[in-house]
Amino acid sequence: MEDKDLIAEISSIRNIMDRSTKFISLSGLSGVMAGIYALVGAWLAYKLLYVTDDSFIVRGYYRLLEERLILIAMAVLFLSVLTGVLLTLRKAGKKGQSVWNQTSQSLLLNGALPLVTGGVFCGIMLLRGHYEVIAPCTLIFYGLALVAASKYTFGDVKWLGMFDIGLGLLAAVFPGYGLFFWAFGFGVLHILYGTIMHFKYDR
Repeated sequence: MEDKDLIAEISSIRNIMDRSTKFISLSGLSGVMAGIYALVGAWLAYKLLYVTDDSFIVRGYYRLLEERLILIAMAVLFLSVLTGVLLTLRKAGKKGQSVWNQTSQSLLLNGALPLVTGGVFCGIMLLRGHYEVIAPCTLIFYGLALVAASKYTFGDVKWLGMFDIGLGLLAAVFPGYGLFFWAFGFGVLHILYGTIMHFKYDR
């Protein structure tokens, strides 16, 4: 057997093993779109928090402000998940792969625990009025979810998670800049990560 044939066979075996143990249908473009949604959401939140008319604050409409911020966050989450699902389904269809299998289930189960825990914790902090910890906690728990799930997908996901954890810790040190750290973590990093993933795995 020639060296070229041996290398090709090894590569084929490796691809088969990756498909059986890792979920490789994640779309890089979904990361880019999620980053764009996050930046738009951060911009809207910034306008509400820092470019609000003084009369709005004086009238004490803090409850309305809180509801609008929650609505923005939910819209970003919904659009990100919807786009991710649709683009992943499209990529899996092109490659003739199944989206719902044992590997994808393991990925979701491993990532869900820190993600759900973080969501509940942030909800409790929101109800108690500890707004300064929301941005750090969302970044940290999201990063932990990515690291936990990375075992069942591309290794690049682990690095995104570690960067988000680091940004979350920095946001905790500088609470007045939480929105900016949040925008960088969920916006800029997602766009960079998605772009790298697209050119590395989607083409």
